[in-house]
Amino acid sequence: MELVKLPDAAKELGISYPTLKQWIYRGKVRSVKTPGGHHRIPRNELDRLSGGPVRKPRKPSALDAISGRNKLLGTVTDVQIEGLLAQVALRVGGQTITAVITRRACEDLGLRLGVRAYALIKATEVMVIRG
Repeated sequence: MELVKLPDAAKELGISYPTLKQWIYRGKVRSVKTPGGHHRIPRNELDRLSGGPVRKPRKPSALDAISGRNKLLGTVTDVQIEGLLAQVALRVGGQTITAVITRRACEDLGLRLGVRAYALIKATEVMVIRG
């Protein structure tokens, strides 16, 4: 069984190292501890989180040039198009992230059920309230 170091696993998943550590502590990600007490992620766990075998890019992509740390790789689970807008749902690490984008962007990106895509989180805060 191949075991992957956390910084490498985080990079392959497109998430930050601290996020991966929190997922481990919360039981969302299965890890194996080495005799020295270091966490390693089994390759099959990386495949589960990414929705399939993780492939390292052959060359740096434009995504690497973006300074945002929260680049979350997921799989499209739903696309609803109406008028000029599209609502796209991505499954990322057992959670669903939903975004509303333009219809044209959705079409240009070829977003449809089962396609792998990144959610790029830029907002400094997210607010939801219910009274």
